[in-house]
Amino acid sequence: MPTPELCLAVITATAHVPDLADDEGWDEALRLRDLVQGLRAGGYRIAGVLGADAQLPDRLAALSPDVLIVDAESGARDAIEHVVWAMREAPRPIVLFTEEHDPSHMREAVAAGVVAYVVAGLAPERVRPIIDVAVARFEHEQGLRRELARAQGRLAERAVVDRAKALLMQRHGLPEPQAYARLRSTAMHQGLTIHEVARRLIELADLLG
Repeated sequence: MPTPELCLAVITATAHVPDLADDEGWDEALRLRDLVQGLRAGGYRIAGVLGADAQLPDRLAALSPDVLIVDAESGARDAIEHVVWAMREAPRPIVLFTEEHDPSHMREAVAAGVVAYVVAGLAPERVRPIIDVAVARFEHEQGLRRELARAQGRLAERAVVDRAKALLMQRHGLPEPQAYARLRSTAMHQGLTIHEVARRLIELADLLG
C-alpha cells in the first residue's frame, strides 16, 4: 500500500461541474468518477476533487496535496497550464489521465509540466506504479533544478568577485593574487563572505562613479 501520508487532489480540466443534461456531460462525469474510484482502489487518499477555476490556487494551498491528478482530454493544455500555475509556489507532481492518445498533445502536456501522461490507465494494478514513477521522476527533476540553481549561483558569485578584483587591480595597481588576498582578509575581519565583500565594493564603486 502507498504510504498513509500521501494524498492526492483530483482536478477536472473543466472549470465547472460536468453538465449532466447531455451525453457528453454524463461521459465526463462518469470518467471522473471512475478515476476517483480507481485511485481509491489503488490505496490512495483523495484530498478533494476540484475544478480548474480561479479558486484553484487557494483550494490547493488549503489541501496541500502530495500529487495532482488531472482528468482531461489530451488537448486540454490551457487547463494543464492553469494547474501548473496554481502550484507555482509549491510545485507537486502532476499526473494526467486521459482516454485519448495523441503524441503532439502528449508533448504539449509534458512541456507544460506533466510528469506522467496516462492513457486508459485506470486499472487498480496500474495506478500505484504510475504514481510511484511520477513522484520519483518529479523528485529527480526537482533535484536537477536545485543543482542547476546552485551552479548558476556559484557562477554569479564568481563573476562578482572577479569584478571586485578587477576594480582593486585597476585602482590600486594590485596584481590579481593580492587583490583577492585583500578581499579575503577584509571578509575575515568583518565576518562576511568574500562574495559579500565584493558586492559591497562594487556597490560603493558604482555609487562614487
